[in-house]
Amino acid sequence: MTMDISNVYLMTPLKRHEYICVKLDDIPTEIIHEYNLRNKATPDGSIYIEANKGMYGLPQAGLLANELLEKRLNACGYRQSKLVPGLWKHDWRPIQFTLVVDDFGVKYVGEEHALHLKNTLEQNYKVTTDWTGNRYIGITLDWDYKQKQVHLSMPGYVAKALKQFQHESTKNKQHAPFPCARINYGAKKQYATQHSTAPLLNKKGKKYIQQVCGKFLFLGQAVDPTLLCPISAIASQSAAPTEDTMKHTKQLLDYLATQEEAVLTYNASEMKLAAHSDASYLSEPKARSRAGGHFFLSNNAEIPANNGAILNIAHIIKHVMSSATEAELAGLYIIAREAVYIRIILEEMGHTQPPTPLQTDNSMADGVVNGKIQPKRTKAMDMRFHWLRDRECQEQFRIYWRPGKLNYADYWTKHHPEKHHQNVRREFLTPHYVVEMLRQEQSIQAAAAA
Repeated sequence: MTMDISNVYLMTPLKRHEYICVKLDDIPTEIIHEYNLRNKATPDGSIYIEANKGMYGLPQAGLLANELLEKRLNACGYRQSKLVPGLWKHDWRPIQFTLVVDDFGVKYVGEEHALHLKNTLEQNYKVTTDWTGNRYIGITLDWDYKQKQVHLSMPGYVAKALKQFQHESTKNKQHAPFPCARINYGAKKQYATQHSTAPLLNKKGKKYIQQVCGKFLFLGQAVDPTLLCPISAIASQSAAPTEDTMKHTKQLLDYLATQEEAVLTYNASEMKLAAHSDASYLSEPKARSRAGGHFFLSNNAEIPANNGAILNIAHIIKHVMSSATEAELAGLYIIAREAVYIRIILEEMGHTQPPTPLQTDNSMADGVVNGKIQPKRTKAMDMRFHWLRDRECQEQFRIYWRPGKLNYADYWTKHHPEKHHQNVRREFLTPHYVVEMLRQEQSIQAAAAA
């Protein structure tokens, strides 16, 4: 189930009073007459207001509201995890929930325990409940208990955003979110992408690009991971964007307008973390490399079966790598570093973790980490490969090799041609008709039950 508290920022007692100055010219006439403000105004036409409780726009309102909510929940036996902020459990009841500002995503065994949490909150707040658990933090969840699946989507998010940015779609369909680097077939050398020399954009264009990246990053992290690599590339240029950056942004918007609504599906599993790691060498401007990662929950198997991604990484490596092996080791390090915290979250949720399998498609990196190869000169990559070796010796990870075509992280390491995006999209996202059929079936069952 999910729950929502209304007006959580309001009416929280402040530790010290705050004072606000408002000009009479900024106050509606009817409010001035209603409260006789002209007699209370200062000679320069200002009204001074004392705030002794929380209100919107007050910087500390969120923190104070959260502290008060935590105090009230603690009094009824609910405790926040010391290791994972936002994850809550009861002292003895079989219930746990995640708290994002004022949204509760609740997992419970026995309805009476969920009712206890609801009644606890209703003592001080106005609470809205959804016992189907179909919506949480802006994400729609369609539960298919027969197939043991849940489908995540954000209906209308893209259409609303495209309208906000006043984007007019082109007649030609766009299946690539970012231009693919041109391959010179038959050439002995493939050169890295050059830094753009196009004219810089003005402040308005710069702000537009930053708003697009911010708007769709949430969609990319929550539901549609195909957006992460292009957003990463555009955001890396957003400090000093050029006309080429604007073209790339428009292409991303065309891609979003072309594709059907993204649906991310999770299948029931043993909740064992697994990850794929990959890197592309010198594939970004200024001789940078890119690391890619695909995290999913699966069963405890030698080769874990793929599942919906709980996290994808498309990260430009800050430093210039001296070899492809070093780039792969840097990618493994970035992925493993993220996996450490995800393991802690899963352990706190009650899902014990075996050594997390990390898949790489670089046999040299696999050999270096697993001690099969002893490099003579590794100063450039010492810290990363020793850290990975140490963590594997502690049985926190199990790093293994498989061919590149079986590595799902490859998708987030480079910009692909349109055909590849079309072929691979179904490996990570579910066709929208699956959710439409499920909703139709559930509505028929609900009508029959009524």
